[in-house]
Amino acid sequence: MTRYPNLLAPLDLGFTTLKNRVLMGSMHTGLEETKDWNRVAEFYAERARGGVALMVTGGMAPNAEGGVFPGAAGLFTDEDIANHKIVTDRVHENGGKIAMQILHAGRYAYGPDCVSASPVKSPISPFPPKELDEDGIEKQIADFVTATRRAREAGYDGVEIMGSEGYFLNQFLVTHTNKRTDRWGGDYANRMRLPVEVVRRCREAVGDDFIIIYRISMIDLIPNGSTHAEVVQLAQAIEAAGATILNTGIGWHEARIPTIATSVPRRAFAWVTQKLMGKVGIPVITSNRINTPDVAEDVLAEGCADMVSMARPFLADSQFVVKAQVGRADTIAPCIACNQACLDHTFGGKISTCLVNPRACYETELLIQKAETPKTVAVVGAGPAGMSAAMTAAERGHAVTLYDRDSQIGGQLNVAKQVPGKEEFWGLVDWYATMLREMGVTLELGKAVGATDLTDYDEVIIATGVVPRDPGISGQDHPMVLSYLDVLKHKKPVGKRVAVIGAGGIGFDVAEFLVHEGESLAENLPDWMAEWGVSDPETHRGGLTPGGAAPEAPAREVVLLQRKAKALGKGLGKTTGWIHRMALRMKNVRMVGGVNYERVDDDGLHISYGEARANPEVIAVDNVVICAGQLPDRSLADVLKERGANCHVIGGADVAAELDAKRAINQGVRVAAAL
Repeated sequence: MTRYPNLLAPLDLGFTTLKNRVLMGSMHTGLEETKDWNRVAEFYAERARGGVALMVTGGMAPNAEGGVFPGAAGLFTDEDIANHKIVTDRVHENGGKIAMQILHAGRYAYGPDCVSASPVKSPISPFPPKELDEDGIEKQIADFVTATRRAREAGYDGVEIMGSEGYFLNQFLVTHTNKRTDRWGGDYANRMRLPVEVVRRCREAVGDDFIIIYRISMIDLIPNGSTHAEVVQLAQAIEAAGATILNTGIGWHEARIPTIATSVPRRAFAWVTQKLMGKVGIPVITSNRINTPDVAEDVLAEGCADMVSMARPFLADSQFVVKAQVGRADTIAPCIACNQACLDHTFGGKISTCLVNPRACYETELLIQKAETPKTVAVVGAGPAGMSAAMTAAERGHAVTLYDRDSQIGGQLNVAKQVPGKEEFWGLVDWYATMLREMGVTLELGKAVGATDLTDYDEVIIATGVVPRDPGISGQDHPMVLSYLDVLKHKKPVGKRVAVIGAGGIGFDVAEFLVHEGESLAENLPDWMAEWGVSDPETHRGGLTPGGAAPEAPAREVVLLQRKAKALGKGLGKTTGWIHRMALRMKNVRMVGGVNYERVDDDGLHISYGEARANPEVIAVDNVVICAGQLPDRSLADVLKERGANCHVIGGADVAAELDAKRAINQGVRVAAAL
């Protein structure tokens, strides 16, 4: 008897059946732009082998002006069709189904030729769009149809027409971006004409036995967004036009409300999808922050949707569905919704991958194969780098012993998981514990290791992490001064007025920890919605609470400081940094750059500004928390190298760069894969 009867139940679409209720949602990985079609094919094929019922590709542009960026992939030529057929054939050979997403970016397109309903510039693009005339609109419709037809020729099982997240079709739906007075603007019947016509014409082009998913914006989270009644009206019209499935989209990219970051509660928007259930006759998919089989099963069992979409969880673990089927959900590598290696890479022009699983999108390059000659391997340091190295080495057949001076595994992950909004890190540490046990790694915890303890191993991997950097501030030994480890790890008491020195990722984490008390918002959906100003679109247009966010009063008065004379938080993640900055602003955290730390004494923290050390100021506080960076802990590695030992140095012990788990895990896996 399966624990997941709803999740693993087939879904009959009439002309075809999906083997379970799991959709791998669209992700732009950048793989198609590499033109390495074997690499693209293997990425999707591995997920097909992992048991997902239906996958959706990253967005393919229907034309040049609709591409997210110049040169974005699409199906423009016969050669493109042949290349995509390599992908679809490989997926079908491995028992999967795949749909191609057609994504027209509209005013979000990063190029001067972008087009939209009206010439209203996006706040996230420097290019104002050209307003389409009748002929221009007809061209866009025809290009959607051509892309759909070509997708069928390329062997895709269907297409997903992207109508949400503020992209082109979504831009016609709302008065926020549609200022037209012709038949494509004005009242809602006119504003929804374009997406309905696109679906109708695409259906006519490919016949009845082809999946057409329409990605509908269930809640826009922008001013003058759609009401729930309008969403229902559109959904019913899209169904009548020939869509097979409706998939949920949440929020526009320009919305100032987080929707997929780790601080967003799990299944935070399933209730929005549930409001559409029973109002259309085709299957409805829900999405966003569904990352375990148990969460997905609950969503389906409660009638929130007919199917669930999970995207990044299939970067973290391609075998997600198979592991759920065989009762091994505890071995599923968890998506922690960090955005660091997926979305941050996408928006940085890099190939996407996964912090937890560096093999994602590198399946043809990073191979984990059985070693021809098994070795004895010592790994010193059970943080993310060391745990990943130990797991990978053991998976390859090496005999691995993992040492750590601490009594528990996890390293700096145990620090990160204390921060409100980073609860997913608890599950990540638990997963490592499971996998180390599964792989037969010998754990030696609570044991400080010296060079003489490592002489009998064939290979030694040093992952001893980092130590806090000494900022050299006069009076830093004052009793009011604490380190970030004192606060997050050792739970020392902190007063009501606090100065945090250092505004990197750790400084922001400490500040967020200090301004919150009680249950984390990530664990309490109603409070999270109130904090960020999210409402029911049936009550308030666009799902925005009138008056905006209503954050609770901060638990402490916090000042966050840095030496650099620039805006604080510039070095945070591309797609999540704004969330951290806004969260602290909502808690009235004072953020100050360009300071000199003169001294700490009974009066508080003395600072001045700039090279001239001007405008001296005393910040009266109960505590000063130092988050002034880290240095590699290389003491053991240096001794080993002096003795000529063969050792590999990874993670923070190699390069100290904040709490950089992404690089640490990647290094650990790659070093172990090459032993």
